[in-house]
Amino acid sequence: MLSQIPIDLKKVKKENIDNEIIRMGMIAELDAVNLYEQMAATAQNPVLKKLLLDIAKEEKTHIGEFQTLLLERDKEQVQENEKAKQEVMELKK
Repeated sequence: MLSQIPIDLKKVKKENIDNEIIRMGMIAELDAVNLYEQMAATAQNPVLKKLLLDIAKEEKTHIGEFQTLLLERDKEQVQENEKAKQEVMELKK
């Protein structure tokens, strides 16, 4: 599990630090979603299972919050997301 910043922010250009922090936040939230969903899959107690899945859903909201902010700040990411959508649409044909 992610518990420390995985990169040395001292080596990141000052103008890129916030975007890197946003990406690290997204990674942490994805890690949390995976953890909660895995625990829910093995939980015996139905209330605990429901709680874990609810928490995982909240983490997905957090991912969306980070992504929204990142897309406002990183126009290249917006362009790459559009390319990715097109590639997926092509695969679905």
